Amino acid sequence: MNKPLWEPSDERIERANLNRFMRFVREQTGNEDIRRYAPLYDFSIRHPARFWPLVWEFCGIRASGDFEPVLTEAEHIADARWFPDVRLNFAQNLLRHRDDRIALIDRDAHGAQRSLSYAALHGEVARVAAALGATGVGSGDRVASTLGSGLERVIALLATSAIGAIWAPCPHDVEGLPDAAYLAALAPRVLFLGGTRAVTAATAEALREAAPSIGTIVAGAGAEASADVVTWTAFASADAGHAAFEPLPFAHPLYLLPAASGSREGLVHGAGGLLIQHLKDLVLQLDLKREDRIVVATGDLVSWHWLISALAIGATLIFVDEATSAGGDALWRVLDEVGASVLVTRSDALAASAAAGLVPMQTHKLQHLRTIVVTGPAPPPEAYDYVYTAIKQRVLLCAVAGGPDLPSCLATGNPLLPVHRGELQGRSLGLRVEVVDDDGHPLRDRSGALACLAPFPALPLGYWNDADGARYRRGWFAEAPGIWRPGVQAQLTARDGLLVSTTASWPVTASAASAA
Repeated sequence: MNKPLWEPSDERIERANLNRFMRFVREQTGNEDIRRYAPLYDFSIRHPARFWPLVWEFCGIRASGDFEPVLTEAEHIADARWFPDVRLNFAQNLLRHRDDRIALIDRDAHGAQRSLSYAALHGEVARVAAALGATGVGSGDRVASTLGSGLERVIALLATSAIGAIWAPCPHDVEGLPDAAYLAALAPRVLFLGGTRAVTAATAEALREAAPSIGTIVAGAGAEASADVVTWTAFASADAGHAAFEPLPFAHPLYLLPAASGSREGLVHGAGGLLIQHLKDLVLQLDLKREDRIVVATGDLVSWHWLISALAIGATLIFVDEATSAGGDALWRVLDEVGASVLVTRSDALAASAAAGLVPMQTHKLQHLRTIVVTGPAPPPEAYDYVYTAIKQRVLLCAVAGGPDLPSCLATGNPLLPVHRGELQGRSLGLRVEVVDDDGHPLRDRSGALACLAPFPALPLGYWNDADGARYRRGWFAEAPGIWRPGVQAQLTARDGLLVSTTASWPVTASAASAA
């Protein structure tokens, strides 16, 4: 029998955001049956027009307009629209805190770090937003980027969304130069270049030849620039006061993220849908709180854009370099040095620590660590063994799955439920998630395709440069028009856990038993 590897204490249950949310739902609906996760999940998928406004209110999303209707149904799942008469600004919601608490920390390979308070972050975003506006960037324009995962990327992203432009990270080479064909399809007005290499006039000319729409190229912090390129410091130098946030429709495009399929145009993701679903994921399912210090040790693009929404909670996000993210003693040392309460990592990083024979519970304090979130390929059962015998026994291992193109979760963690070896804890609130056969019929205790059978707020809006949505429908809905399938194989267990097929490998010679 698969006995739990972890179960929440009474104190953790009492303090959990999800527990408070269930109490809130009971008070607002009068439904006294909602005292466990199963009836809450059932309520969330049966009554989406009641559930999502409750999430909205509980998470304190800032918006204006008429909140009815909540959802306009359509013949095709891709045409459904949420909160069509609401206007909001994504950046305004992420920058609701403007105090001296640290918002962002960026650590390099040598342990040196830069940090920004929430007040300072707001000021930096205001400056970059004003600079973007001065170059002529406006609502719907694209701002392309190859910036790394640190402070500048967050600032540029929030500044872009503050004025209603579309944030578009680009596939790029090791030197930070974007893929020319992808850049041409985006037709951006501004390009932020990552890396610290000098950006020559010839490089700038080649980029503008690939995408004549580019008016301004900004070299990342620390990079030298030619006369045709502006440095980050010079671009963000003007004092702009408070940021001005453009109120935009709920479905206004926010991100244009490269598709896993390799499409030259990428997938468009809406601002309101990502905001409300991200906060549901992060506040309720991951149980993030303002006092959390979250180490982001993953370079996964969709996961990174999912986690940035934790700024709306007021938590501290700590970015580490690629070598630390890859696993090894440096990762566990950082957790102690920054007092991390949450680690976001990948299966391969855990495997690297196991392969090295590391037993962090014997060499590091990990005093504040209470949650480990695993993104990307689902962790194999051996990863669960390693976490609980070599890292920490009293920690919630929260593996999530949504597919390579979805910056949100179909299956996720739960602070109120036990953790079983090799299983994701359950289906994500508000999403009618099933495991289906080739004909779209739900399965139980049998392997099939992970799928969502009803509209959900974070469903991508479609491909870029696909005005009638024809290519989007062919690519995602040809087999079953009413079903979103992210290309993940899974099995739904009798206790509503999910066994997700994984490509993650585990070192044959390293086991939790031998490591411990």
